[in-house]
Amino acid sequence: MAIDRSTILRRGVRLEYFTIGYNAFEGIVAVGAGVAAGSVALVGFGLDSVIEIAAGAALLWRLKREERHGAGLSREDHSALERRALYIVGLTFFALSIYILLEAGYKLVSGGGAEESTVGIILAAASLLIMPALAFLKQRTAHSLDSRALAADAMETWVCSYLSLVLLAGLGLNAVFGWSWADPIAAVAMLPLIAKEGWEALEEAREA
Repeated sequence: MAIDRSTILRRGVRLEYFTIGYNAFEGIVAVGAGVAAGSVALVGFGLDSVIEIAAGAALLWRLKREERHGAGLSREDHSALERRALYIVGLTFFALSIYILLEAGYKLVSGGGAEESTVGIILAAASLLIMPALAFLKQRTAHSLDSRALAADAMETWVCSYLSLVLLAGLGLNAVFGWSWADPIAAVAMLPLIAKEGWEALEEAREA
C-alpha cells in the first residue's frame, strides 16, 4: 500500500526535529569537552553539530512550507524551496571546512596537542551509532519525496557519521598511545569529503 506524500512529509519533519535536538545536545557537550581538553577535532565536531542544526532548520523550513501548502504548491515554488535549502546546506559544508582547516593547521604548525577526553570518546561512540541510522532514514525519505535538498542533508548526516569515526580514532589514539598529534590529523582527514559534498550541494542548487 502506497504511503501518501503528507505522511512522508510528516516523517521528514520529525527527522529534522530530531536532528536539531540531538545536534544541540551533541554540540554543547562536544564544544565543552573540546575546550577543556584543547581538542581541535572535538571542538570541530561540536561546531559541525551547530552547522548541522542550521542545515536541519533549513530543511525543516522547506518541509513545513510544503506540508502547509500541500497540493497548492506550484512546480516553480517547489523548485525554489529546494534551491534555497540546497544553497544553505552547501554553504554549511564549506563553513565547517574553513574552520577545521584554520584550527587544525594552527595546531599542527604550533605543535599544540590535545589532552585525553573520555567524554569526547563516549560522545563520538554514541554518535557513531545514532548518525548512520538517522542518515539512512533521511535518505529513504528524500527518495520518497524526490527531494535533492533532503538527500544533501542526509549526506551531511552521513558525513557526521564519518566525523564520529575519525574523532573516535583520533581521541582513542591519543588516549592509548599519547599521540596528541593524531587529533589535528584526524581533523584534517575530515576535509576532502566535506568540501566535496559542499560543492555538489551548490552544483545541485544551481541546477534545481
